[in-house]
Amino acid sequence: MNEVEELVARDAIRQLAERYAQYVDARDLDALAQLYVEQVRLSGGRQGRAALRDDFDRGLRGIGVSFLLVGNHTIEFQDDTHATGVVYCRGEIQDGGPDSQRFIVQAIQYHDDYLREQGRWLFLRRRHLLVYGAELGENPLDLEDANWPEHQTGRGTLPFELESWRRFWKSEPGRD
Repeated sequence: MNEVEELVARDAIRQLAERYAQYVDARDLDALAQLYVEQVRLSGGRQGRAALRDDFDRGLRGIGVSFLLVGNHTIEFQDDTHATGVVYCRGEIQDGGPDSQRFIVQAIQYHDDYLREQGRWLFLRRRHLLVYGAELGENPLDLEDANWPEHQTGRGTLPFELESWRRFWKSEPGRD
């Protein structure tokens, strides 16, 4: 890659990590699965985006509101189609599902392998490594409505107004 191609590739890979956070928080599982290579390999010998989407569906049922903030992101290129990266992330998470009162903060590192496939950079593999997790201290969903921009503090409208969020929780057995 020349310098300009490398800059474009770095930006595409950074967008990949940022979209991952956005789609997890919105529970947009279809868009999330599309960030990975078509034949992504999962544990137990399973592979493919459909299996990955099912894994995300199961895993995210145990988490209510989440807010993933992507920070530092280093990228190393092996060649024109392979790269690795380390992504720092801070997560604020409603641990235990949408009815839980427990909120935690996590410091996370993702160790990624990327592959450029048909002109798009995608995750080949993503490892979630926990630095620490701790109680947040206050349940932000118990706050009064902020009625933004009227008030600077309080409960906001996201992610509850997102169509993908509502569709995700409506599809859970026993929820309307």
